[in-house]
Amino acid sequence: MDQSQLRIAVLLPCYNEEAAIARTVAGFRAAFPGAAVYVYDNNSADRTRELAAAAGAIVRTERMQGKGHVVRRMFADVEADVYVMADGDSTYDAAAAPELVRRLVEERLDMVVGARKSEVEEAYRRGHRLGNRLFTGLLASLFGRSFTDIFSGYRVFSRRFVKSFPALSRGFETETEISVHALELAMPVAEIVTAYGARPEGSQSKLSTYRDGWRIMKTILHLFRIERPVLFYGGFAAFLAALALVLAVPLVVTYAETGLVPRFPTAILVSAMMIVAFLSFAVGLILDTVVRGRREVRRLHYLSLPAVGE
Repeated sequence: MDQSQLRIAVLLPCYNEEAAIARTVAGFRAAFPGAAVYVYDNNSADRTRELAAAAGAIVRTERMQGKGHVVRRMFADVEADVYVMADGDSTYDAAAAPELVRRLVEERLDMVVGARKSEVEEAYRRGHRLGNRLFTGLLASLFGRSFTDIFSGYRVFSRRFVKSFPALSRGFETETEISVHALELAMPVAEIVTAYGARPEGSQSKLSTYRDGWRIMKTILHLFRIERPVLFYGGFAAFLAALALVLAVPLVVTYAETGLVPRFPTAILVSAMMIVAFLSFAVGLILDTVVRGRREVRRLHYLSLPAVGE
């Protein structure tokens, strides 16, 4: 299908981006002349709103602070067939967006991720690259197949992805939630390497390496607990059971030799630990049934929406 026949919406969440927003809007308007470019301002204290409007964007406001809140509002408000989401800091290559959309439409995908590749050290710092690799590996080990850049803010979505995504995160961990949503519903997705540039002079990054890293780690563990309860609670149960068996071995040996159990506190502790281990595993099994039902409901809702281009 020709891209001109699709309703394409460009979504740009922004917070204090007056140094870059006009250039970003102009880039995406040039890439998609007929598309609507939305700038969602998140309580900026500078001239982001005025400059975005002057550049031709549709400017809206989300008062709840955090990128996750902005993404939730954008996905709820905007109606389109294809959604292009990027940051408003002019670091992503707007000229690559048509290729991302083409891949989405031709292969009937639900998400295409623009994996970042930068030749400029200041654009993508080593610490962030290392964290990206570590978290990407962790996500792959917990949820199976994954992406090479789970934190990329440059993504193209189908309508049925956007309208089936619950968007519960508050901050920059929303990209992790988006990736897990696609993996859990087994959506057809792809990844294309795109250029990633440095911020223009006067533009400041909103990322905090350690604070945001800790929040992302908590999000991954939270999603692991919710989406993989058997592994989460089963792992806890296995740890308790193994520890209980280690403590029980001397008791069993003593009992076999003398017929006596001299350390009743240890015996009581071992019994309690085994009971808690069995309860924990049972909780995991019960929650797994609940999660399966929820996943089926989400999948059915996702399937009730038409595929891209239909």
